[in-house]
Amino acid sequence: MNYDNALNLILQKQSLGIKPGLTRIYELLNKMDNPQNKLNIIHIAGTNGKGTTAAALSNALIKSGRKVGLFTSPWIEDYREQIKINGKMISKEKFSSYVEKYIDCDATEFELVTAIMYKYFSDEKVDFAVVECGMGGKGDATNVEKKNISIITSVAIDHTAFLGNTIEEIAAEKSGIIKPDSTCILYPNPKCESVFEKVCNDNNAKLVKINDFKNVLKNDIACSQAALDELGIEAKAENPNLPARQSKVGNILVDGGHNVDAACALAPKIYNEVAVIAMMKDKNVDAYLSLIAPKCKTIYATQVDNNRSMSANELADIAKKYCDNVFSIDKAEKAIALAKQNNLSLVCGSFYLFRQIRKELI
Repeated sequence: MNYDNALNLILQKQSLGIKPGLTRIYELLNKMDNPQNKLNIIHIAGTNGKGTTAAALSNALIKSGRKVGLFTSPWIEDYREQIKINGKMISKEKFSSYVEKYIDCDATEFELVTAIMYKYFSDEKVDFAVVECGMGGKGDATNVEKKNISIITSVAIDHTAFLGNTIEEIAAEKSGIIKPDSTCILYPNPKCESVFEKVCNDNNAKLVKINDFKNVLKNDIACSQAALDELGIEAKAENPNLPARQSKVGNILVDGGHNVDAACALAPKIYNEVAVIAMMKDKNVDAYLSLIAPKCKTIYATQVDNNRSMSANELADIAKKYCDNVFSIDKAEKAIALAKQNNLSLVCGSFYLFRQIRKELI
């Protein structure tokens, strides 16, 4: 099987949607001889900051001389970005061979790529596997190991259809990755810290709390550093400068954050922007735009090629509540072209948006 066929087959499984629960992935991992139980796993859950924390930790471990597997999402340019060892994506040949061997299963797309990740990292005998949760924790497909070091980053209201409507309910889902007799590293989460304290107490797990820095990035990096300290590894965690995390493409600020906490982090850094914005309809779009849209002089509301995307017209209607100059453009690529003629300065609201228009930006 060639890579294009393998990629097409695994992407077809997206039609199964999101299905929380571990039955299907456990069945698949059993066929693989449970590779997750052969790994030293550092498992990261949270609403915001997971990718930054994971990348900072992985980079530091690599610099210390370890062989490190890294599993993160979403991917931006290449599907294989999600599965890396020492910064190098899984080869097309290996990826294709795993898909060919295990595609005949009931697993969803995310469950299958997660299982492939565990099998690949086990086959390659990595020293550490740094694994980012897809969503939640307790019922997330990544949550299949018996032991780990767990990291909980910033917890906020998001994915309410799956995780709950309150910060405490969402925290309870995130806490599901904490294992008995393990260590949990906790980002400052004063609104739900007691949830994690109880789970750690019940599981005889050590709880390491990060001091409450005002800078969000410092908290993420501090979580990575705490994991290194717990492992007794002398290495320094540093900002990995990931794409679409308040990063620059030329003079254009790009941020894929899509919830209220992400908007709170972005809003102080923007003013009088010309923005292209797209968002998923299952997000709290009004709350996000109430913080971002007033900081924009012009907004080009658009949509992306994803069935979860809010329509450009609907997004524009909400944005008009907070900004006087809003245009609705169905095609994201056209929205970028038009905004560039008007000194485009901000692209935000969705990682899917950056994935689709990155070439137009460059």
